[in-house]
Amino acid sequence: MTPQDVERVSPSGHYIALRIGFAFPMEEINALPTDWIDHYTKNRLMLFDPVMRWAYANTGFMRWSDLRGDDPHGVLTMAAAFGLRFGLTVAVFDENLEGHRSFASFTRPDREFEDLEARLLVAFLTRRHLEMLPPTNLTNAELEALAMVKDGKRLKQIAFDLGVTEGAVKQRLKNAKVKLGAHTSTQAATMARQFKLI
Repeated sequence: MTPQDVERVSPSGHYIALRIGFAFPMEEINALPTDWIDHYTKNRLMLFDPVMRWAYANTGFMRWSDLRGDDPHGVLTMAAAFGLRFGLTVAVFDENLEGHRSFASFTRPDREFEDLEARLLVAFLTRRHLEMLPPTNLTNAELEALAMVKDGKRLKQIAFDLGVTEGAVKQRLKNAKVKLGAHTSTQAATMARQFKLI
């Protein structure tokens, strides 16, 4: 399943949170209607949302219609008024001490999600969750250079502090960017920090 497939199968919007650590996801995609996001945020509906309670406590998938009995504040009824009439939430979790959770909600205005669609969306989220695993092949030299970038040091200063050439620092940062899938050294340093590598 591709991002285009996700858009096609959830025509009224979707929300994806990948690798949630203590409080925030490493990556967040919010393609829900803006008026619903504003209403949800303004009224602090996350505190009462049965979808969020389910996503933080379970794995697999759940149709929103199966959560209506656990919605005393009417969050799902409000969502329906914004065109999010049918929803499916998917959650995956690393079953270990440092485990991260990813979850996503997909919405439709017209019908329930079919079982095949649900299984494909679980596979999609699982793949994205695993793609965000921290790399294990960064060298100590690459991590050292990334830590200095995170601290705001410039190339010349990093080379001086490490006692190497600027070319050596550039190569270390280039290798780190490739391994992390980052476009810039700053992005690589941010990702390494999020992965708790530096």
